[in-house]
Amino acid sequence: MAEPKKMLRARKKSRTGTQKRRKGGDGDSADAGRFYYKGNRQKQMRAFVYTVKLGTLTRAAEALFLSQPTVSLQLQALERELGVNLLERRRRRINLTDAGEALYELARPLVEGWENLDREFQAKVKGLQGGRLTIAAGSSTIQYLLPDLVRRYRERFPEVQLQLANVTGKDGLALLRADEADFAVGSMLDVPNDIAWAPVYHYDPMLIMPLDHPLANNPTVTLQDLSPYGLILPPQRLSTYRLVDLVFQQRQVPYRVAIEVGGWEVIKEYVAMGLGISIVTGICITEADRSRLAVRNMKQYFPQRSYGVVIRKGKFLSAEARAFVDLVRPGLLTHRDYDESGHSER
Repeated sequence: MAEPKKMLRARKKSRTGTQKRRKGGDGDSADAGRFYYKGNRQKQMRAFVYTVKLGTLTRAAEALFLSQPTVSLQLQALERELGVNLLERRRRRINLTDAGEALYELARPLVEGWENLDREFQAKVKGLQGGRLTIAAGSSTIQYLLPDLVRRYRERFPEVQLQLANVTGKDGLALLRADEADFAVGSMLDVPNDIAWAPVYHYDPMLIMPLDHPLANNPTVTLQDLSPYGLILPPQRLSTYRLVDLVFQQRQVPYRVAIEVGGWEVIKEYVAMGLGISIVTGICITEADRSRLAVRNMKQYFPQRSYGVVIRKGKFLSAEARAFVDLVRPGLLTHRDYDESGHSER
């Protein structure tokens, strides 16, 4: 009778152990749980990066084609696994904690690299064929600076779909921060913390006048000489107007604006018609212009304007983007500062 009792106890113990494993009561189940969460770490990181980048759970959910509760659960799971709070939820806005800042700097390049893996692989195997490149730039940059670069790029990579987004100032920065543009080419006066700018081209400020203007015979022109004549300038919201105004104010020289109008070509045409004089950037002066306009260098009064490549810090540049930047200047963005993440000023 003793032997059957031992067998009964053994079977009972076996059933108890099985029940514990099914309820998650032993170490094997905990390991399985940890493995399950790590298997979803990529999804959690994408949810985290998109939430921070776009600013709200709703926008992140839309971009990821998920429901808002799903994104919220992924974020909660990530915080629970890491044992820290990553986000502070204040009304509709999401703010990063110190731990969240540290993780965002590490995670964003990884997420972007993973999402671009297929395109990068195809570029490595087949070369730059069928890719896409979006460059943000202002009208003057597109008209005067980019044509030769675009021609050379198209000759080398004819299969890449190239888009030039005609935007300036805050609109261009918004495209960079939303990853709707790979990089921008243009001029900057103030560089935000989350943006890197590598100036390449430098142009002097130029005074342009009609050939029969009273100042046209002067070999040099002073700032005071300009005071009696009406200026034709771009709109006040643009940096050129603000820069001209700042110089006159600092020198305490009175001036007046006769016409505000956008576009260097329009300004040059109006000056040639005798409607006023203007201060323009040397980037827009051609040999044909010098035959119909009197041009004087004003660098002793106004600063040079520099143009270069503008990117968001920490941005993962595709092979298509790197190929274009190398045409601007080889190795331009190899400095480590361009790879660092910065706090966004959205």
